[in-house]
Amino acid sequence: MKIKLAKNHKEALLQDIQAYFETQRAESIGELAADHLLVFMIERLAPVIYNEAIKDCQKVILEQTQRLEDELYALEKPVDRR
Repeated sequence: MKIKLAKNHKEALLQDIQAYFETQRAESIGELAADHLLVFMIERLAPVIYNEAIKDCQKVILEQTQRLEDELYALEKPVDRR
């Protein structure tokens, strides 16, 4: 799955990765290493996150469809059977 990040988002993420390594691991990594880590994480995480988002969307659509069916049923008029 190929994801193209906007330049400003990618730069911010690279800075976040570098800051994480500095604060959490007391290590310095350069922009190239941070970029490689970002690409690796996107390649691994994107399909998982995408699939979870699809599941969430399916759930919402099913709930909305059920609600719509209930509302349509409530609009039905009784039929006089004489």
